[in-house]
Amino acid sequence: MARYTGAVCRLCRREGQKLFLKGDRCYTDKCSIERRGYAPGMHGNARNKKLSEYGLQLREKQKAKRYYGVLESQFRDYFEMAEKKAGMTGENLLSLLESRLDNVVYRLGFAMSRAEARQLVLHGHFTVNGKKVNIPSFMVKTGDVVELKEGSRSLEKFKGSLEANASRVVPKWLEMDKNNVAKVIAEPAREDIDLPIEEHLIVELYSK
Repeated sequence: MARYTGAVCRLCRREGQKLFLKGDRCYTDKCSIERRGYAPGMHGNARNKKLSEYGLQLREKQKAKRYYGVLESQFRDYFEMAEKKAGMTGENLLSLLESRLDNVVYRLGFAMSRAEARQLVLHGHFTVNGKKVNIPSFMVKTGDVVELKEGSRSLEKFKGSLEANASRVVPKWLEMDKNNVAKVIAEPAREDIDLPIEEHLIVELYSK
């Protein structure tokens, strides 16, 4: 399975903002944006660098890909799926990305980052409707029940993550009970997605 294996802090620096790819580290003064708030490379610190219209569109697409941890071909597939759905393509695209199981695990507070959530899903710690699912890109649907596998519930890893993320607000399209059993109660709506993505720029880029 293809995935990005480079230094993720470079991705944040390239986009000029925190993408929260390293969990706790992103909230400390060790964050690369705090220490070196410019793009990587020998020309990264150049000033007065104005992006073209295409450059702005490309950066927005790259930012969305990096938030959700998907590569180009998969992102393009999501866009084509979004085009075929009724409604606005950009909002459909973000809704599809939000519906990935690894993102759901992250949103529920079981992991400190989407990358960690991806790994936890790959290791088979979660079930959907009672069946183990180890595919991070699995798309949840309204009515699906997501929970930790029986053998994983007592692990200190998950207890620690849930405690550390207790203040994280669970999106309105998800609900979780006191036993940490979650249910998808609606499709993700644009107002439920708190990421600073201008999805219309992505649509403009792919519409060329």
